[in-house]
Amino acid sequence: MKRKVIALFLILAVVAGTAFANGQQEAADGGKKVVGFSQCDSQQAWRWAETESVKQEAAKRGYELKYNDAQAVQANQIAAIRSFIAQGVDGILLAPQVMTGFGPVLEEAKEAGIPVVLLDRLVAEDEDLFFTFIGSDFVWEGEEMAKIVVEETGGKARIAELQGTPGADPTIDRKKGFENVINEYPDMQIILSQTGDFNRTKGKEVMEAFMKAEGNNIDVIYCHNDDMAIGAIQAVREYGLEPGQDIKIYSIDGIKDAFQAMVDGDLNAVVECTPLLGPQGFDALEAAWRGETLPKWVMSEDGIFRMDEAAALIDGRAY
Repeated sequence: MKRKVIALFLILAVVAGTAFANGQQEAADGGKKVVGFSQCDSQQAWRWAETESVKQEAAKRGYELKYNDAQAVQANQIAAIRSFIAQGVDGILLAPQVMTGFGPVLEEAKEAGIPVVLLDRLVAEDEDLFFTFIGSDFVWEGEEMAKIVVEETGGKARIAELQGTPGADPTIDRKKGFENVINEYPDMQIILSQTGDFNRTKGKEVMEAFMKAEGNNIDVIYCHNDDMAIGAIQAVREYGLEPGQDIKIYSIDGIKDAFQAMVDGDLNAVVECTPLLGPQGFDALEAAWRGETLPKWVMSEDGIFRMDEAAALIDGRAY
């Protein structure tokens, strides 16, 4: 009997030791890492693509992902981040709703030793509070779009602008970049400008109001994202004009619906802003876990696409 007990004890010890060793290996491989992802909203195809990019990359690398959709409410994001901190996650990916107001909760994450990587939008907080920002150059996007508009209108146009979410850095910077260029051309004037909140339905509503006010005087519509452009296209057509012809329409992001609109002749050009940031986001977190440093801005690579290129490229679009 005594020998059986000893044998059983040895078996249990071997099993426990193997489990411990496996656990150590999993931890070393990052298999047990837990990451919180706070997405600002899920109202646009661009956001869906970014979320899927993060989810797929987490699964690929064997991490557990805790996901929260803030539904375009900053308070929901702050609550989600506090919940991630309380759960002791290993890292946080944050796609912030707006630039300001995140300081206190980012300070809490820093005190807890949890690295935060910003995706697609920056925050106006101390850079010590986040590990890095991964995203596009929004000023460049606005500038490049303005250059296209100048080229295609001969430097003379009355422009209606559909802005993004107030206080968000893409909104601020895409407007700034666009104006950096058109301000050099006295015959390029923004005659109407209002937020469509990066939303297709709201973009259509705002554009309907613009068309009622100045429909026959608008030469160009500049949209801070594709979803608002799709809404604007619908409003222009319902007004009785041909989008892309009677009124030229330009937007930023590069979703598949925008490429289809270019194929259909409704959208004149797109400046890309890729949402496929999952791989770069997890690369950054892994660098933080290894104790490395990265630049405070890791820039994503974007392209520029015209109407006549769309048909050849649409099938290869990943979002």
